[in-house]
Amino acid sequence: MRILILGASYGSLLSTKLLMAGHDVTLICRTNSAALINDEGTEVRVKFRDEDKHRCIQSKGLPGRLEAATPDQVNPEVYDLIGLAMQEPQYSLPDVSALMSRIAASKKPCLSIMNMPPLPFLRRIPALKNAALEDCYDSPSVWENFEPGLMSLCSPDPQAFRPPEEGTNILHVGLPTNFKASGFSDPKHTAMLKQLETDIADVRIDGKDVPVKLRVFDSLFVPMAKWSMLLTGNYRCVTIDGVQAIRDSVHGDLEASEEMYAWVDRLARSLGADASDQVPFEKYANAAQGLLKPSSVARAIESGAKKIERVDLLVQGIAASVSMKNTALDATVLIVNSRINANQLESPDVGIA
Repeated sequence: MRILILGASYGSLLSTKLLMAGHDVTLICRTNSAALINDEGTEVRVKFRDEDKHRCIQSKGLPGRLEAATPDQVNPEVYDLIGLAMQEPQYSLPDVSALMSRIAASKKPCLSIMNMPPLPFLRRIPALKNAALEDCYDSPSVWENFEPGLMSLCSPDPQAFRPPEEGTNILHVGLPTNFKASGFSDPKHTAMLKQLETDIADVRIDGKDVPVKLRVFDSLFVPMAKWSMLLTGNYRCVTIDGVQAIRDSVHGDLEASEEMYAWVDRLARSLGADASDQVPFEKYANAAQGLLKPSSVARAIESGAKKIERVDLLVQGIAASVSMKNTALDATVLIVNSRINANQLESPDVGIA
């Protein structure tokens, strides 16, 4: 298959898994990053089970073919699947927005691996079909022409980051968990996802299973289990006067963390989720022990960003649409609002990761 992925940072993790399984990938990124990737390829560092050191998996030499391009250089019509792996505000950039219009017109199935679920995906949930959520998005008009049934969501559970002192073609995986995707409305598109799931699962290196799989589920709500994690850990990394590690956000007040986690789970269930769609708090809290860095949203705010993904605001809005409220979440939203509003220093324009 041929897959187009918008975003070469986090997107390079999924692309590496697809390349290992023999599929061809085009990554959309900035001009300089595209030149670097086309010259040197990508490198993903991931730790295998029962190994002490990370392995370096380089795209060059893998069965699939990788290329990188800028938004104006690609035709969505020639791809089987489109992956959306950029931060939500990045889709507002003129060249990216133009590409998104072409993608919507192509009627190709789109798999989002964003923390911020695209509006068309939320419209697939009956309780949210008419909910007023547009103000939670930087540019809701980007999503207007997408058919909901052609949009799926993949929970970006693996934790990864670009080492700041190295090239933009390198990604370090800190927590090698799985991508968990919902199916599409059309069974043929879901079958394609399941084929990718099988192909990725079959890959071995030195006879060993390779971490980070793609798992496909019938439920629309499985990817939403990430909301509890984001509101319990990632957004609580943002404090009124600084940032803290995800571990400290979760374990600094474990009782408050468990209460937040359970409330977001209840919200998901009010929309139609089943208990089996959720990840137990104990499992998340245990994983958070190893998350020693602030979340990406916290680091962005600390560096002066004026636009970030507002999953906190989205969950607050979804809760309001079903007459639910949480004072701790409201406090988090106020802190994030305050920090963004206080970013007076010039920050670079949002670009393609």
